[in-house]
Amino acid sequence: MYLQGIADFPYYLGIRSLADVARREDRVCVLNIMGGESRTVTPVSHAYSGGNVVFGTSPGRAGQTLKTPVGDIPVFNNVREGLDAGHTFNVGVIYLPPPSVRDGVAELIRVNDALEKIVIITEKIAVHDAREIRAMGQANGVDIIGGNCLGVADSWNHVRIGGALGGDSPEESLRKGSVAIFSNSGGFTTTIAQYLATEGWGTTTLVSSGKDVYIHYNARDFSHALVNDDRSKAAVLYVEPGGYHEHGVDFGKPTVACVVGRWKSKLTRAVGHAGAMAGSGDRAEDKEGWLMEAFGVDGLYTPDNPVVSAKGAVVTNIADIPMALTAVMKLNGVSPDFASTGSLALKPWIANDQGLALPPELAMPPVTPREPYATQLAVLKRQVGAVIARQTMKDKSGASVMDPTTQVTSVHGFSVLDLALDPLEANFALPLVHEIAGENDRAMLDVAVAAEVNLVGDPILVAADAARDAGNAPNAIMAAAAAIVGPKRVERALACTSALIDLFAHSDLRDGRSEEFDTSAITMDAATRALFLASEAEADDPRPEAMLAAVKARGGKSVFLEYLTTLNGRLSRDAILAAISLTIAWGPLMRKRISRLTAETLPWYLRLYGVMVGATIPGSHHQPGSLCGIPRDERFGQWTMTDLCFLAMTGKKPTRDEALPLQILVGLLISNGPGSISAQGAKGAVAADGPQTPERVQINKAMVGFLTHTGYSHGGNGFEGMAFLLDQFKDKGLSDPTDPSHGIDLKAMATDFARAYKREKAEAKEIGTEVRALPGVHHPIFKGKPVNYDPRERFIAEFMAKRGDYNIFHAFYRELVQALYDVGASRYVFCVNVDAVIAALLLALLWKDYKSGELTERDLETAAFSVFLYGRMIGSAAEIDDHLNRGRNMDTRTPASACFHVV
Repeated sequence: MYLQGIADFPYYLGIRSLADVARREDRVCVLNIMGGESRTVTPVSHAYSGGNVVFGTSPGRAGQTLKTPVGDIPVFNNVREGLDAGHTFNVGVIYLPPPSVRDGVAELIRVNDALEKIVIITEKIAVHDAREIRAMGQANGVDIIGGNCLGVADSWNHVRIGGALGGDSPEESLRKGSVAIFSNSGGFTTTIAQYLATEGWGTTTLVSSGKDVYIHYNARDFSHALVNDDRSKAAVLYVEPGGYHEHGVDFGKPTVACVVGRWKSKLTRAVGHAGAMAGSGDRAEDKEGWLMEAFGVDGLYTPDNPVVSAKGAVVTNIADIPMALTAVMKLNGVSPDFASTGSLALKPWIANDQGLALPPELAMPPVTPREPYATQLAVLKRQVGAVIARQTMKDKSGASVMDPTTQVTSVHGFSVLDLALDPLEANFALPLVHEIAGENDRAMLDVAVAAEVNLVGDPILVAADAARDAGNAPNAIMAAAAAIVGPKRVERALACTSALIDLFAHSDLRDGRSEEFDTSAITMDAATRALFLASEAEADDPRPEAMLAAVKARGGKSVFLEYLTTLNGRLSRDAILAAISLTIAWGPLMRKRISRLTAETLPWYLRLYGVMVGATIPGSHHQPGSLCGIPRDERFGQWTMTDLCFLAMTGKKPTRDEALPLQILVGLLISNGPGSISAQGAKGAVAADGPQTPERVQINKAMVGFLTHTGYSHGGNGFEGMAFLLDQFKDKGLSDPTDPSHGIDLKAMATDFARAYKREKAEAKEIGTEVRALPGVHHPIFKGKPVNYDPRERFIAEFMAKRGDYNIFHAFYRELVQALYDVGASRYVFCVNVDAVIAALLLALLWKDYKSGELTERDLETAAFSVFLYGRMIGSAAEIDDHLNRGRNMDTRTPASACFHVV
């Protein structure tokens, strides 16, 4: 069979002019028309083209139709059925999966003698299939375009065949003009057309060639059709690495080529459009050279270096294409097709400088977008807080992440090492505002929590004491207390917070501390006002006045408290808690750092913080107006979270020197990432309640989940390091662990222990028993070097050293790891891990009370457990809030296929 193709071509080519690529009279059959991509794209193409799709195929769906704006398209099981039904076509479009494309091409060619063109949308077609497809097309006189393309379109003919060139509104992007586009990228084909319009250039024919390994309709074919198309005065090429399609091609008309992908020459495997990955001599840099030689230019075009010739220019940024084309066409005496439609200058629709003084080139004022985007943006601007997409959160977290190299966890982007150096109340706020609270907000938090710690007369204290008397560990005592702080306990506080958000959301208030803000326009009805005022049953509660006085004494500022004081009535404790919470949350809420849900639930967390700390103090110390003998006004007006936590552990207020180690301890313990047992307990409780209906999630129950997932191994094991140190120093006469002039030979102590430990290891090996692990020594991650370090331990040690602080227990640990190596008990110098630092800091903090008999070893163990719980209380709050905002119902379940029965 003789095929009448283009003369002088070494292979068959039927498309003589670009005007023939996508014609108005073309009739189309779509294979896999009911597939996911085709169902969306084909109706748009069909309508834009005036109804050019005659039928489609989808095995097993014969008799169905694909609805479009200009009529339904019938569906058949195969091509033969469609032809037998009287439909005729000359173009096939293929949306089939890669393994089926070859058979689809064969079917089209075998049953339809009138077939002229096939457009293959499918990507990643096997090379051997592509070769057979090429052979079939050549043998039967069929032009094939693709694969991995977005089809073809013609702005003059108002036709689109296969793919989504021009997007959902092709009439907006495909403006009639004089420039043809040939692009390896389907998406950028449309983008280039849109960019050209900003310089007044419209388009003729657009060909998305695709960029599978085998490109069937390539640059040489395009150049021939370009020369024969009287409509096209110029061309734009978008070129990627791989293949020699553009080498030695004379495009015959002015052309701007955009060559991208220099980075792909550094790859060792195919990625994305680098399916035909650059090999020897066909890198992006090589193609730039070919095209510069073809156009007679000696450099790349940029706005600052506009290198062009009458033949063309080479750019590396698609944004430079329009200006380059205008410059080239000016040399040819050709003007743009129409007036400019705009510019490619940045035109932000949204601007938020976060209060920073930006230089003029960055401080760009926002512009009003065109419709429908202007209306949509207006709706978004009225949205309060962040909106977070839900997803399955099993073993995931949007709050915390652990660096696998350093083993250091970060919470909302803040390393726990840095958090260890921040005030404790700043850390308690972080999980819920995603920022480090400033001085004003820390003071407000101190007041809010202090108002919740004294539990005198509350059933919570009865429950906590009963759990304590039953011999429970600190976590179970806290859990008994937290279980009672259920939804009804915080219902009004949350309602007050929600009401305040509604009142101020669109008032242009940006800072909750702005007491000068004019609230005269904020009005509330009688029912809302009643929500904030104390009831008769609360008449004997002295805390509202004490809280307001404490805020004033601390110099706290809150526009919400200022506003509530204008209501001419006695405020309830819930109303004040809500106002304090919203003061802390308002800035992050307005900056969309947190969601409205997070801001509304903040009072629940603050109340839980106070109750859980208060529950660790035995009931006998809770008295009307005082806690452990500390008057209410002093605690409310002066005490910090650090003071309260230290009080709960020791029964007294810490000195300045005692407060810092406690702050560091809690900071270090905040989180160990979402995989820790404690975090899993918290997240599982949220998942069980159903975060997709967040109003039903019980935050107190999630805190109980964290508490029940701690224990003597995870939480209480902090005492093991202290017990080890107590054993080493029991007969040493140590009076002050922080005095470097202690007179104890630590090296000798360490050496004696190391020798004994070496003998112990030998004996254990001889009789086949396990050797006891040394708490605080070694870490599976930080090993293998002659001398090993835990970066967390080094960080804290260096900080303490800069302050001139000394800790004998930490110093002993350092001597110990060296001695173990020196006597041959270890193969290398073990690291002193962060657990050792925690044990050393805590024991030094409590040493004097222990030696005086005020604290027993049992008390030390309780203190070690409690410090862990205080830290993880913060980390768990972060996980609870994150899962509440981001998670799906029951998403922490393990699939049955991953579960096993053990006999």
